[in-house]
Amino acid sequence: MTQAAPRAPRPEEDWAAFCDTLKAAGEIILRAPAPEDDFDRAEGFRYLSRLTRLGLEKYVEHGDPLSPRFFALSHETGKIGIDNPDSYYMNAAIRGEHDYRIHGQRGTVAYLGFGTYHGDYGKSGRSGLSGYLEADELEMGPDGRFEITVSRKQQPGNWLPMEADSAMLIVRQNRLDRENEILADLRIECLDVPGPPAPLDPVDFGQKLRAAGNYVAGTAQFFANWAEGWVPHPNTLPLFDPQAYKDAHGDPNIRFHMGYWELEPDQALVIEATPPPCDYWNFQLCNYWLESLDYRYRPVHYNAHTTRYEADGSFRLVVAARDLGFANWVDTEGHRRGTMGLRWVKAPRDVDPLLRVVPLASLA
Repeated sequence: MTQAAPRAPRPEEDWAAFCDTLKAAGEIILRAPAPEDDFDRAEGFRYLSRLTRLGLEKYVEHGDPLSPRFFALSHETGKIGIDNPDSYYMNAAIRGEHDYRIHGQRGTVAYLGFGTYHGDYGKSGRSGLSGYLEADELEMGPDGRFEITVSRKQQPGNWLPMEADSAMLIVRQNRLDRENEILADLRIECLDVPGPPAPLDPVDFGQKLRAAGNYVAGTAQFFANWAEGWVPHPNTLPLFDPQAYKDAHGDPNIRFHMGYWELEPDQALVIEATPPPCDYWNFQLCNYWLESLDYRYRPVHYNAHTTRYEADGSFRLVVAARDLGFANWVDTEGHRRGTMGLRWVKAPRDVDPLLRVVPLASLA
């Protein structure tokens, strides 16, 4: 007697599982060791709501690798893993068994990079980089137009490698001058499956909905683990393990210093360094959940263009609750604690920043 095939979950069961996963993700916020007040916890739950939005965009709305579209997975109100306020992030769903083509116009941003990645924060198995290509390596026309083939097999011209389990393409555009630089204009197509996407399939939808829930919980836990590891060493910016950063879907060209900060209202954190030769650098302040603070309205990040330098080429940043007339004041935006990051992009060597906590009044 043959056994009947297992029944696929019904849509209402998929929805219930999605909601249960979101509710369970709240425990990640409650278990975090540092936040002890309603302000930090409220930011944590807002963070989960934002991850929910991003997860639905990633898996439900833009999760078809046969009909890929670029979309913003990190932006002003949706932030992941010390997101860069200077970056415009674009994502697209891909699958290693297919070939793709990117059509683009370069624009004028300071840095443009394309990466293919496998794995995800909400899934088990390996996670990391499977191929990378940056604008300096592109063959393009005099008008800045170019095409990139994305495939497992090497192709002539501009080629972005994939592997069998590649599942995501990330584009990073770093702007030094947000108001005046022009973003690259990009679109992507799957070369194997022409035509419009198929209508909604209930089983496929259920799988994507569950994947979105797992993404929320997996992402929140993944970066909560980072923050927890930094808490015992406040107000320091050690160099982060480059391999761990690549495994977390990072840019392989970055030397990234990350850490945890904690200040009283009458204290300031002074950060000093002389940047190495590099294509781009920036410093940013974040909350405990590794979300950049609200750079739309407050000075919470600086880069090579916006920083005022000392005569010897060094810089001094002052992280404090109040501005007493400092050059390069970094606003804590009502926070007493959080995380922070300093990037050197395409630097031939690393430079360790010097950090010290001082009374705010001593800097007046």
